[in-house]
Amino acid sequence: MSVNVGVIGTGMIGQDHVRRLSTVLSGVRVAAVTDVDADRARSVAEGLPDARVHANGQDLIEDTGVDAVVVTSWGPTHEEYVLAAIAAGKQVFCEKPLATTRDACDRILDAEVSAGRRLVSVGFMRRYDEQYRAMKQIVTSGEIGDPLLMHAAHRNPSVPDFFTSEMIINDSTVHDIDVARWMFDDEIAAVRVLTPRVSSKAREGFNDPLLVLLEMHSGVLVDVEASVNAGFAYDIRGEVVCEDGTVELSESAGVVTKRVGTHSGRVPADWRERFARAFDAEFQAWIDAVGAGGTTGPSAWDGYAATVACETGLIALRSGNREPVLLRERPALYDKDAS
Repeated sequence: MSVNVGVIGTGMIGQDHVRRLSTVLSGVRVAAVTDVDADRARSVAEGLPDARVHANGQDLIEDTGVDAVVVTSWGPTHEEYVLAAIAAGKQVFCEKPLATTRDACDRILDAEVSAGRRLVSVGFMRRYDEQYRAMKQIVTSGEIGDPLLMHAAHRNPSVPDFFTSEMIINDSTVHDIDVARWMFDDEIAAVRVLTPRVSSKAREGFNDPLLVLLEMHSGVLVDVEASVNAGFAYDIRGEVVCEDGTVELSESAGVVTKRVGTHSGRVPADWRERFARAFDAEFQAWIDAVGAGGTTGPSAWDGYAATVACETGLIALRSGNREPVLLRERPALYDKDAS
């Protein structure tokens, strides 16, 4: 029996998820869609058998033919739709961010705790990437000793004109923030943001790149180079330095060619190419869990912790100082997360 999913938001990532849900994965059907651009929603629905188009997200959530909800709309709308899904008792997959402010995330946590069960999963797909999972397995096993440092890089070839220095933290570095928490099973204690020489490719007044320093409670330090005008490709790096060795993401997922004194391999063009299989695995795991009556993956707590760390990062960007990350007490509902 298929899970009937409704998708709120049919922009670029929403359309990619609709394609994934309708043509790649099993046990699921896209039953309804909606978007602030009604014409775009209708266009997407035309390629889906018997899919309904709703005027807004609230109507889609209330549709009795929708079993679970996927939220891929603009970030500031996430709180409204996630809260509505919780109120309706429907499982909801929310692309990052869970919400754009600490207060909004607090309201989501409170609602889910009141509901008494997990209904929210947050889209941090790197946890499902084969390379990251292999890295975590080695770190967690202790076979190369206790972790000391992590080096990471998030390099985009370019970004749209509306992209800001703040979005480097909220939209790009947020993934590395979640990876750090997940990799070390630990919370972030403090953030500092350094602003190196500005790239000539960056617009005037745009700080690019940034160097984000995360201090984990355990003492592990994580440095994240975030560059969004790298030009050459979408380049994701990660290396954990432990007491007895290191483990790092491989340079290329494809083949490496050597010829006449040269050594080359492919670098992904964008996030869809680099993390396609991770997105597939993430959604299949969620669908399987929903079909069995539950959920899986990063929780509302993970979404909350990432948002608070990003907010703290923005304070650090403005102040130039080390800023502490202050979290609320973790509710018992999230003590047994399987993410």
